[in-house]
Amino acid sequence: MSNFDIKKLLQSVVKYGASDLHLVSRTEPQIRLDGALKPVNLPKLTGEDIEEMCYSLITEKQKLQFEEHDELDFAVLLPGIGRFRANYYRTLGETAAAFRVIPIEIPSLDDLGAPHVYKKLIKREKGLILVTGPTGSGKSTTLAAMLNEINLHEQKHVVTVEDPVEFIHPNKKCVFSHRGVGEDTASFATALKYAMRQDPDIILIGEMRDKETIEAALTAAETGHLVFGTLHTSSAAGTINRIIDVFTGDEQPQIRAMISTSLVAVVAQALIPKLDGGRIAASEILVTNHAISNLIREDKVHQIYSQMQLGQEGTGMITQSQALLKYIKEGKISRDAALQYSNKPEELLKAVIR
Repeated sequence: MSNFDIKKLLQSVVKYGASDLHLVSRTEPQIRLDGALKPVNLPKLTGEDIEEMCYSLITEKQKLQFEEHDELDFAVLLPGIGRFRANYYRTLGETAAAFRVIPIEIPSLDDLGAPHVYKKLIKREKGLILVTGPTGSGKSTTLAAMLNEINLHEQKHVVTVEDPVEFIHPNKKCVFSHRGVGEDTASFATALKYAMRQDPDIILIGEMRDKETIEAALTAAETGHLVFGTLHTSSAAGTINRIIDVFTGDEQPQIRAMISTSLVAVVAQALIPKLDGGRIAASEILVTNHAISNLIREDKVHQIYSQMQLGQEGTGMITQSQALLKYIKEGKISRDAALQYSNKPEELLKAVIR
């Protein structure tokens, strides 16, 4: 019997305000605090320790699934401790695991200090809103806060499709149908196909991984639904290119036309370590207007960045460099941290020196 108790470990993760727990053999349990990994003051783990701990949290069906595929994604609620997204995998033939804390209390946009334009965007009746960024950049939290805002003020049916389901929204004014891929539906594409019969006003797609899912999302956005989705891209223009590039050359003109009419906004965010501890989201915000729609349709995505810098007072748009520069001036983040996370470090450096 190992001396490790997974529930106690996860409890300490929540207590320390860490975001993740990593269990890998031949090393101590590690937690991620403010973006950096730190070992927990415990003995090194063996593969058996990890397997014993991990198996205590899952059902027989999940064990079989893990043993067959060597991968398992799921979410688990531990009463009195919290909710976690977990991934079990194998490394050098041994079991390993990563746990991400999912806050049970869903933050509001005000709690996050989110840009004011978000409240305007979520009032749209239809279209596609994308929140993008690398893994661990707070995409799920931003989307949860947007849906929470809608839940407080509007009576809508919200269908979420995720793998696994992360934030669970209580039904305040909205009715939420949370669907987990693998548990409640076979795939993102299948869930989206049938979502149209479920009379949704709003659809959240946990990840726009493949062509089928992206196409279904664009169609849903065109046909009168407000669709939220995520992608692992780090800039607004890069996100549009990523979507277009999923399709073959002869399909691209039609996809560009669909994006130009249905895309409402792209928020590309990164979490930057703050000088006084914790992290802050620096967001590049693209809001589609007539000029940007034309650039997308005419295959001039490379011109979008300079278009985003025009008339920002009226549009609510901001580039990542501008967001980072603002935080440097306000003394929230260091110049070095800003440059480390920047998509355009040369541009930022010039602005900082100026």
